[in-house]
Amino acid sequence: MRRAQDVINPKTDRRDVMLLAPDTSVHQYRYARVLGIYHVNVIYTGRGMLDYRARRMEFLYVRWFEPVDALPVEDGWNIRQLDRLRFPVMDHPDAFGFVNPDHVLRAFHAIPRFLTGPRHPDGKAVSFYARDAKDWNMYYANR
Repeated sequence: MRRAQDVINPKTDRRDVMLLAPDTSVHQYRYARVLGIYHVNVIYTGRGMLDYRARRMEFLYVRWFEPVDALPVEDGWNIRQLDRLRFPVMDHPDAFGFVNPDHVLRAFHAIPRFLTGPRHPDGKAVSFYARDAKDWNMYYANR
């Protein structure tokens, strides 16, 4: 029997994940949209090397959400407000990244904030790989 598992598929709407944020962050969580799930076979030859046997390494290629008016978690719960998120511009240095799947806490549902409208009203994407044609200007994190 399986319990407490989320299925993440970058080709569906079930592709948004949350992770614990670094200690230096104002907010407790970090949110990302999974663009790809990959693995590589790695032979490590640096300090602490064990042998020349290839080992499987899995990783996620993600597009990061950034918080809008980030509130500390306690304040967000006290004022009963969901976290507001948006995607940074594509040329931002931290717009994309790699994540160890073991660091993912769970999936979350990114609810479009319809009032702010779509990011690309004409429906034309900037990046085929980021699949941004249907992006909204802002989202709520329903965790």
